[in-house]
Order: sequence, then C-alpha cells, then structure tokens
Amino acid sequence: MSTQNSETRGFQSEVKQLLHLMIHSLYSNKEIFLRELISNASDAADKLRFKALETPALYENDADLGVRVSINKEQGTLIIADNGIGMTRDEVIENLGTIAKSGTKSFLDSIGSDQAKDSQLIGQFGVGFYSSFIVADKVTVITRAAGCEADQAVMWESAGEGEYTISDAHKKQRGTEIILHIREEDKEFLDEWRVRSVISKYSDHISLSVEIQTQENDEIKWEKVNKAQALWTRSKSEISDEEYKEFYKHIAHDFEDPLSWSHNRVEGKQEYTSLLYIPAKAPWDLWNRDHQHGLKLYVQRVFIMDEAQQFMPNYLRFVKGLIDSNDLPLNVSREILQDSKITQNLRNACTKRVLQMLDKLAKDNKEQYQQFWNEFGLVLKEGTGEDFANKDAIVKLLRFASTQAGSDAQTVSIEDYLARMPETQDKIYYITADSYVAAKNSPHLELFRKKGLEVLLLSDRIDEWMMGHLAEFEGKQFLSVSKADESLEKLADNEENEQQKEADKALQPFIEKVSSYLGEQVKAVKLTHRLTDTPAVVTTEADQMTTQMAKLLASAGQKAPEVKYTFEINPEHALVKHVAALQDETVTQQWIDLLFEQALLAEKGTLADPHAFIQRMNQLLLSH
Repeated sequence: MSTQNSETRGFQSEVKQLLHLMIHSLYSNKEIFLRELISNASDAADKLRFKALETPALYENDADLGVRVSINKEQGTLIIADNGIGMTRDEVIENLGTIAKSGTKSFLDSIGSDQAKDSQLIGQFGVGFYSSFIVADKVTVITRAAGCEADQAVMWESAGEGEYTISDAHKKQRGTEIILHIREEDKEFLDEWRVRSVISKYSDHISLSVEIQTQENDEIKWEKVNKAQALWTRSKSEISDEEYKEFYKHIAHDFEDPLSWSHNRVEGKQEYTSLLYIPAKAPWDLWNRDHQHGLKLYVQRVFIMDEAQQFMPNYLRFVKGLIDSNDLPLNVSREILQDSKITQNLRNACTKRVLQMLDKLAKDNKEQYQQFWNEFGLVLKEGTGEDFANKDAIVKLLRFASTQAGSDAQTVSIEDYLARMPETQDKIYYITADSYVAAKNSPHLELFRKKGLEVLLLSDRIDEWMMGHLAEFEGKQFLSVSKADESLEKLADNEENEQQKEADKALQPFIEKVSSYLGEQVKAVKLTHRLTDTPAVVTTEADQMTTQMAKLLASAGQKAPEVKYTFEINPEHALVKHVAALQDETVTQQWIDLLFEQALLAEKGTLADPHAFIQRMNQLLLSH
C-alpha cells in the first residue's frame, strides 16, 4: 500500500468534543464498538447489493459479501474489513470528519456531566463509528468505493486528538478496512475468544457472514462466527426474545431494548414478511420534518432501500423495522412505490399492525404504554387528522390529563372517561389552553366542578388542531367548555329558581349598558350561570375559531381572523352587583373595561395593552 496527496484536517468542534468524551470517559460496556463497526459493514454490503441491481459490474466478480475480523497481537491491532460499497475521498470526509451524517451535536447537547459515562446514548444518535475510540488510541481506515480503480483508494487516520489525516492509497479489493490500535488497558479485545463472544452476542442475527481469522500449522483460515441467516426469514418459534432485541438494536442503531415488536408472515394474494418495532425512546431528530424515516425494504431478501417512507404513515415515523415483499420487482424504484397498489396494501397492513401492537401494549402493560406515550404521544396525535380510516383506533390510544386525574400526567384514555360519565351526560367535555395550569384553573371549569363532571385538560400545541378533527367518539360529541353552547346553558340553568330569575331580570338594563359601551369589541353580552367564583368570562360560538387555534395560526406565521367574543357576566358575583349599582358613569365604564380585560386575560393569556389595564386597575383600587 502506498499513500500520497496527504492532508491534515481538523474535525468539526462537535466531533472534537465527542472524541474527548470517548477517550477520557469510562464506559460500562466497551464491547459495543465492535457491534457498531460490524453493523456499519452490514449496511455497506446492503448498499452494494442495491446498487448492483442496476450496475452488476460493481461486484467486480466478487458477489460473496461478508465481514472479516483479524487480530494481530504483535502489532496490537484489531482489523474489521468488509467488501461492501466502500467510500470515495469526499464521502470519507463527509462521513468521518463532520457531523453531517451523525447527529453528534444533538448527542452532545443531550448529555450533561452526570450522563457522560453512559454509553447507552451513543447509538441513539448514530455515532457508532466514533465508538472505536473507546478502545483504540489510533484508528486507521482504508477504503475503496466499488467501481473505482485500485489506486483511487483513500486512507483516513486519527488519534482522536482533534484532527485527522487523509491521503490517497492503493487497495486491490473494494470495501472498507478499519484498523484499531488497541489501548494497553483494553488488550482483552485482542483475545480471539473475547472477540468471538462479542460477535456471537451482537451479530448472530445479521444476514452478512462474519468470519474470524484462525491459524493452524502456519495455515491461515477464515471461520464463520455467526449464523448469517436473515432473522426475519426464520420461524418465530426459533427466535428468542434476546435475538429479536439484538436485531432491533442492529437496524435501529439503538442501545435500548424495544418496548414491543411484531413479526408477521403473510401468504396468499400477497406474500410478505414484516418485522416492526416500537422503540423505548424517541430519537433526537423526531421533530425534524425533513429527516428521512421509514422501514428497510427488502424484495425476496435482497436489500432495496433504507427508510422507505411509503410503508408507514408520517404519524408512525418512530416505528423501526423492515418489510420483505415477494410481489415487488427487484428493480423497484421510488416512482413504482408511490404508484403501486401493492405498496398501498402493504402500508395499510403495516399501519393496522402497529396500531394493534400499541393497543395490546396499552391493555397488557399500562406502565410501558405510559412510557411510550410520554415519548411519542405528540406524534401519535397527528394521526387523528392524517388517517381517517384508523381514526377510532388512534383515539383509543390517546391519553389526556383531566380534572379527575388531578395531575398534569396524561394518563386518562377516552374509554376511561366514558366509563366514568353519568348516564345523563351526552357529551365529552374538554378545554384547550397554553399550559396544564392554565387549563386546570380556567374559569370555564367552575360549573363542571360544581356539578362533579370530568373535563379533559389539553395543553399541547397540537391539541387544538387535533380536536378540529375529532367530532365524536362512539356516539358522544366532543365539546369545548369555552364555547357558547345551548347544552351548557341548560346545564347551568337547571337549578335556577324564581328569585334568581327576578334578579337576572333586574340586571338586564346593566347588560344593555355594557353591550352599548363595548359595541364592536364584542359579539354579544349576556348573563350566565356557568360561573361560581369569577365575575365574567369570554366565549366563542360553536362555529367560530377558538383562541387556541388563532394562536396556533399566528405561531405558524399565518394571519388568523380576529376572534370576536361573547362577554358572559355572572349575575351572582358581588363585584358585578357592585358595578351594576354604581351611579357614576365614568367609573362604571372603567369597571366594565376592567372586567372585560380580566376575562380576555384569562382566555388569551395576553392583552393588547397590558399597561393600560394595570393603570386602570390601580386607579380603581385607589378610588376604593
């Protein structure tokens, strides 16, 4: 091997931080580096198989793909070599010198000093290659991309001290060879038995053959260590839970066990195998809408593509796994996937399978389902507007905070709520607000506390959008308690006696005065018995845009129509009676403004002119 055209480059600052963390922190599970490197080699083989479907010459008369692991105790090196797709010089710089492909920056942002020793976080951010530096004080990578000449190979080398050297090299065989110069304290990984045990533990399930170098009577041999049979092609009865978990970690590059999985083989009109996993933790880029997501696609056990989005709706983008179809052509393109009826059928089947998995998890293990909800609940809520066919199944999986639960934990299901409803209640009551505290303390809830009726408390930003897609469930309509609704008026008025009716009648001139004074600022002014401790609230009509929806549009940079409120006044409140009895017209108007602004503040959380509100309040306080 000869090298030339050498240059030394600095890592991105985030990679420097990561390397420092790898080298100077102690990890409880150092062996994971080997698993990551073999997993990367498996990916490289998959990519070559896919590209060779169109360009068979990329195999270079060597279609027997595999990984070879060799140990050189004299030189203190462990070598992992594959004959996969390989890398060009630009790809080496992009993949090994920057965070463009790794998510390292988010990894570093996520860990504090207390977590710095936790290797479980490495895989969550796809920084597996850098785990080499857990055991190596120098790493050398020699790689040649399939289809390139032998003298177009590249050598990358770094001691993990903030910079790396890259140069031209000569390599006869395509693929990538990683040479780890093992640290003195980690010489256990130069022991053949130790390396064998790690490969058997982590890489038994991958379809790529992993061989280790042995020597007998000065003759070098290669011995296969793993089963090298695609796990999903085996019978479920032959696969242990541990094998399922390890396979998940391989395809998801995750270090945590999955919460649940489903392995399903379908025969008949369509033949396919799916293996779907629900992760335990949300990935760092879950909310990056531009990030690719989806299942690994195989056709007749041949890898076709990563992250095939066509087989899983966007609201289930957290699902990991694969689908292996016998019905799609081997030369499948993204255009075929988008237009294919087969693809749509597979998507529908996989979606139903995932929803069934979640339903089973919710019924069989509430604690684990709550863990899932805390991680992925916000994403699942998107399904109410994206997947009409499965809306009822999604609604059953939703969890809410409520006035009955007594905390901000979202633990109440719709079915829980329905089971607690009085027989006379015919609607599902809810309220949306900026926060749980704002929802819990809303004056709109006063009537419901008095009546002992449960209200769902919604405070996530997506909730108002979600409720716009939920009209009813099992014959019960959803109703926002901040709306002006005839059924709520009846609920409030059913205890009204003759004395109250007379008092209300006496206040009608005051209501007319308020209406005349506020004019176009309000849609209407009326008395209400929905309140107990609050003098007044504002409400919107059933067919009108809500406050939360207007806020949502504004935060998205869209112009929302002005919300005109109905101003509802509590005739039994002492402050209302006091203001109605005032003779001074100027003071009365100041009090009307104050009551209206108080109601707006409770509803919106903000005022157009808070300074004027404070001045008005101070002036009225001083006058009393």
